[in-house]
Amino acid sequence: MNHIYGRREFVRTAVAGAGSLLAAGGFSGVSAAPSPAKAGDLVTLGSTGIKASLLAQGTGFNGSARSSEHTRLGLQAFDSLVRHSFDKGINFMDAADLYGSHPFLRDALKGIPREKYVLLSKIWPRQESWNAASGGANQEVDRFRKELATDTIDICLIHCMTDSNWPQTFARVRDELSGLKQKGVVRSVGVSCHDLGALKVAASDPWVDVILARINYQGGGRYSMDGTADEVSQVLKSARKSGKAVVGMKIFGAGRLVQPEEKDASLKYVLGNGLVDAMTIGMLTPAQVDDTTDRIARALRA
Repeated sequence: MNHIYGRREFVRTAVAGAGSLLAAGGFSGVSAAPSPAKAGDLVTLGSTGIKASLLAQGTGFNGSARSSEHTRLGLQAFDSLVRHSFDKGINFMDAADLYGSHPFLRDALKGIPREKYVLLSKIWPRQESWNAASGGANQEVDRFRKELATDTIDICLIHCMTDSNWPQTFARVRDELSGLKQKGVVRSVGVSCHDLGALKVAASDPWVDVILARINYQGGGRYSMDGTADEVSQVLKSARKSGKAVVGMKIFGAGRLVQPEEKDASLKYVLGNGLVDAMTIGMLTPAQVDDTTDRIARALRA
């Protein structure tokens, strides 16, 4: 490791097994493995075999057109944020082409052994003013690996599925991701969902290893959910029961759940009901990282 990380330990106090994010007496179908006690503890993501921290450092708050609040921090502040998260045990990094965060993560993670962190990224499959989609995944993933300075991407998702026809609409992306997975270039594949129909299809589609799903205790469009909290929760339980990894997002309602009691209520709902394997939160400052990890530890104790 480089001089920045040379004297730092990557501490783990609990290594959780597949689907270990359940409270006592959680739903059946998920193996009873040691439960995490804090945000930096390792969990196994569904049936993928990938071990990552319970909490992922998001890099795409208000992200669009290869920019986000995270990249707009600038390289120095972004680097400090990621290093602080890493020192808290957070080794799961959530990126996307949409956010423009790949080169920022490459810089922040330089010198850390590749096996010490988990990379999730997402392909934006649509033509945009800022994006010339190839129609597949080979070109995109090849570029992602160069931008991230890595041979392998742990999780690669098709970004922002908005209807139940996504398997047909993005068949070529799926096929090329499958080929890349077979070659070991990506370790697992899946989708991020912004629609209840898309989420239901993802929960039952054998191709999907990982689902990035919007979940919080409030539910509804105002809080960036694809349905009521109960509707989404039932789909996520079904997905996890079938062995799919569920990574929760919008835990704090895309910035709408800002009061301490709201954040705590959402974490207790998501964790206490065993709805996710892990979660990503777009923390922007070291202070937000500390606050979030403290709240997660309290929610897990509860």
